[in-house]
Amino acid sequence: MSGAPAPRPVSAVLFDRDGTLVEDVPYNGDPEKVRLLPGAREAADLLRAASVATGVVSNQSGIGRGLITEGQVLRVNRRADELLGTLGTWVFCPHTPEDRCPCRKPRPGLVLEAARRLGVRPGECVVIGDIRADVLAARAAGARGVLVPNPVTPPSEIAAEDWTAPDLLTAVRAVLEQRGETA
Repeated sequence: MSGAPAPRPVSAVLFDRDGTLVEDVPYNGDPEKVRLLPGAREAADLLRAASVATGVVSNQSGIGRGLITEGQVLRVNRRADELLGTLGTWVFCPHTPEDRCPCRKPRPGLVLEAARRLGVRPGECVVIGDIRADVLAARAAGARGVLVPNPVTPPSEIAAEDWTAPDLLTAVRAVLEQRGETA
């Protein structure tokens, strides 16, 4: 774990979906293809045990591209939620990058909406994701971001971030340590 910021209140942890919680299957519309990444269920369980609200913020441009439907994304999200043990809220952006909408990461809209739904201030959220857009969305919303790189995360994105973790469980444990709790 590198670069953990000074302690601040943490009321919620918001996860990216693909490549962070579940295996990244491009434009997945099939709930049967949902596979949790190592440590994902345990990370969610630790947060629930510590009474930290949880949510998912995910770009789903396949909808805007006509490759999957909103219904398919909802079914995939439900399956992931079942495997994770139910997270507090799921928020996704259906737009393509060309749409330049305010919700698509790295813009703050998804983080702001998830915080609103969870009844917490954005500044009390930590966003955990596998690409720099996740961290930038957190910053844009006034939250903090942790980069948990995977094999497809560009090395330049890893080098550009201060707060990184080698895996999801390490990231969640660091967030809980910031709250003064051990995991």
